[in-house]
Amino acid sequence: MTSLLPALQDGAGPAASREAVRFGEHSLTYAQLTVASGALAERIAGAGRVAVWATPTASTVVAVVAALRAGVPAVPLNPRSGERELAHILDDSAPSVVLAGPGDVLPPMPAPLDRWDVDTAATGDGGVLPEPSPESPALIVYTSGTTGPPKGAVLPRRAIAASLDALQDAWQWTGDDVLVHALPLFHVHGLVLGTLGPLRRGGSVRHLGRFSTEGVARELASGATMLFGVPTMYHRLAEVLGDGTGPEAAGLAKALAGARLLVSGSAALPVHDHERIAAATGRRVIERYGMTETLMNTGVRADGEPRPGTVGGPLRGVGLRLVEEDGSPLADPAAEGAVGEIQVRGPNLFTGYLNRPDATAAAFTEDGWFRTGDMATLDADGYVRIVGRKATDLIKSGGYKIGAGEIENALLDHPGVREAAVTGEPDPDLGERIVAWVVPSDASAPPTEAELAEHVAAQLAPHKRPRTVRYLEALPRNDMGKIMKRSLGGRGPSRSSRQTT
Repeated sequence: MTSLLPALQDGAGPAASREAVRFGEHSLTYAQLTVASGALAERIAGAGRVAVWATPTASTVVAVVAALRAGVPAVPLNPRSGERELAHILDDSAPSVVLAGPGDVLPPMPAPLDRWDVDTAATGDGGVLPEPSPESPALIVYTSGTTGPPKGAVLPRRAIAASLDALQDAWQWTGDDVLVHALPLFHVHGLVLGTLGPLRRGGSVRHLGRFSTEGVARELASGATMLFGVPTMYHRLAEVLGDGTGPEAAGLAKALAGARLLVSGSAALPVHDHERIAAATGRRVIERYGMTETLMNTGVRADGEPRPGTVGGPLRGVGLRLVEEDGSPLADPAAEGAVGEIQVRGPNLFTGYLNRPDATAAAFTEDGWFRTGDMATLDADGYVRIVGRKATDLIKSGGYKIGAGEIENALLDHPGVREAAVTGEPDPDLGERIVAWVVPSDASAPPTEAELAEHVAAQLAPHKRPRTVRYLEALPRNDMGKIMKRSLGGRGPSRSSRQTT
């Protein structure tokens, strides 16, 4: 196997003077990143595991790259983790040290744990370090823990390399690309795709620190070629673009139109935001689908059709199938109304959950397919349409299997709806009834329940209309902008909700 980060194997090579990473005014060339990470790698070699206080800074990049070069598994920590979650992760992963930026303020650790500050200006020759085995653990990334304590997904070097190389093939990603994003560095989206992705190609990444439409416009107008974001970010871009008039909208539209690739991930991008951005810029956002445990599974190709509501076909090397509830493959996955759970296998998969052989065994079929828990339909040409999570987004109502995603898109197409989420609730007649959680565009004059039900029935089918509508001021979201539907499911009927027929 070649080096995971070949541009860092020789700090004096052709990429030495090229900017590798930039966080605000702080940037590091490949030569500087090679030296700083090499010095830290020598220090942590043989450390077992290291935790990384994953702030959106150059210190985090140096720490993770140093761990990769030393062959030491890195455990990214969310700086916003609560006391109980942090204690669980540190107890489960048992790192020997936590790496942090010199100015980072860390909370009291649940057990004695050495802290080493990362020196991004270290000197030395950077060294050429031996490349660890492809199967050796590179990262241990903890899942969100929606069904229990977070589990540590062990990601080998092989999986990272395979996913990034498959994206290189799909997106024609080269060392000439400059990526801009504002994603957290404790998730695979921001850390693996958004940071290690450019570094593996010998390209550059500019991190905004905090997302802003002004920052996106500035960086895309000054040489950045790619934008990675989550739906919340693209929604804000669409809101500023509006009808395309005004100096801010015009400047943003021009900057987005000049990008080579606009990519959305981590959750489904609503169709109406797709259309608003395309109308204002002439450019389509493309989507991809992945998980912590699998990294990237599918993606719309740079030379493919950017079809709203889809996440493209399987990436190179990835096997994908849709299965019934009993685990048998769908007889005709492209048939109208066919919905199945996605199972995948390939070199992109993790090796298992740390200290959880039971959970690891349950996640895989006997013949090696990973059970994603995501439900999807398949277009005739192989494009995948995610309809939601099996546990929260597949609604069985009146004998039909209904995906929450398409109803959410239909609701968002109503001018009176700003945000929407759809869940199912027990119903004595239907089995489950469809519940819409709506943030109205105008809280003083929300659309009526009957109006929304008729709107969905007209766009989709009568059996897909919401039977209950509940109004909220905001939807609960996590750090990546994903709607936390389990929080919605725990809410009782509000005073502003009633059942419709």
